Amino acid sequence: MSAIELSSARSVKWALVQPPYWHFVNGFSGTMERYDRAITIFSPDGHLFQVEYAQEAVKKGSTAVGVCGRDCVVIGVEKKSIPTLQDDRTVRKIHCIDEHVMLAFAGLSADARVLVDRARVECQTYKLTLEDPVTVGYIARFIANTKQRFTQSPGRRPFGISMLVGGFDFDGTPRLFKTEPSGAYYEYFANSTGRGEKPVREYLEEHYSDETIVDEGNVLKLVVRALSQVVQSGAQNIEIAVMRPAEKKGRVNYRVLPLEEVEELLKVVEAERAEAEAEEQAKKGAHGGSPK
Repeated sequence: MSAIELSSARSVKWALVQPPYWHFVNGFSGTMERYDRAITIFSPDGHLFQVEYAQEAVKKGSTAVGVCGRDCVVIGVEKKSIPTLQDDRTVRKIHCIDEHVMLAFAGLSADARVLVDRARVECQTYKLTLEDPVTVGYIARFIANTKQRFTQSPGRRPFGISMLVGGFDFDGTPRLFKTEPSGAYYEYFANSTGRGEKPVREYLEEHYSDETIVDEGNVLKLVVRALSQVVQSGAQNIEIAVMRPAEKKGRVNYRVLPLEEVEELLKVVEAERAEAEAEEQAKKGAHGGSPK
């Protein structure tokens, strides 16, 4: 056997005993292959790939939007079509976790169920221990801390959900928080999550103002208009919940809008939109017909 043949045979034998990823060590695909499987290991460029994949699961979820008004908190969600034989009462994207706190989510429903149950237990434990209801910020932080622990422990995976947590503190202040799969959480006046997050957030940034949050009716219309950016199939695919202070001090009323009320809201919003478009066309026509 010649020296060249001997060298080639040794190379083949050496390659056969190496791990499968060895051939990609110097390439990007090899980096991904090695670092996207372990949740507790950072990639060389600072990524936790499993957390980023959880964010992708959120982006595939139904759109949710939350808005704080002056005296109310409104959360609306996009509902997917329900099979004919399925009981629609078992399909809920908005949950009340205490008398004064509600949440909506985008992402994996099974993951949301686990976190909703834990949040409800924490609310009751807090009340029994301290004899006071939880603040919205406290329960949002609890949910975020639970998510964060699942990004730092081996043998687990991150929660594939993002949540909008809204409600009232004991002093009557409306609050709205958003939690991410990474465990981060922030407070907002209005925000969205899910597959339609970007267009809905852009709409809110453009139209959120003191005038649009002055009362419950205006906030409801703002939420419906925002959801209309991504929901095209009518009231049956929209779910809206409202919280506002009750007449009795320290109490909060929570209600989910019936289908008929959502349909009426959609009609009002469509009528206002048609009127605004007609006025815009009239202005363009008047401008075009004026002498130069």
